[in-house]
Amino acid sequence: MAKHVSQTPATQLLKAQRIAFTKHPYEYLEHGGAQHSAQVLGFDPFMVVKTLVMQDQDARPLLVLMHGNRKVSTKSLARQIGVKSVEPCAPEVANRHSGYLVGGTSPFGTRRSMPVYIEESVLSLSKIWINGGRRGYLVGIDPAVCVQLLGAKAVQCALTD
Repeated sequence: MAKHVSQTPATQLLKAQRIAFTKHPYEYLEHGGAQHSAQVLGFDPFMVVKTLVMQDQDARPLLVLMHGNRKVSTKSLARQIGVKSVEPCAPEVANRHSGYLVGGTSPFGTRRSMPVYIEESVLSLSKIWINGGRRGYLVGIDPAVCVQLLGAKAVQCALTD
């Protein structure tokens, strides 16, 4: 029998909104990130989307949804969203804003409502795997859900390696 994952604020929200999703628990690895989860689950890391808690120059939090194998160009993102600068939040600050532990941050069911930005190319994928609100737990969904449910705005801020 597959390991049962109890509900999280993220899965509760998805269920309440009648959003179809698949559950993918995996062995969490500290600092393994999206690359690790993609590898152990056999997914393309380009289709595994990481949820990054960042902040602007005034320490206002925002979420960035990015391909698991890409980095965010903070300069490009800041320019597109009309702020001076964007930087990742310190882990304890990110935990406070999202209500999740870093490594288990889902854009769904966050403690605090934050603007959400999604790398434009993520929206062209047929399905994505994104954190379900716990370390070692991804959910598979249609990326359009991020726009419908979170009001995510498309941006072009991916850095290729």
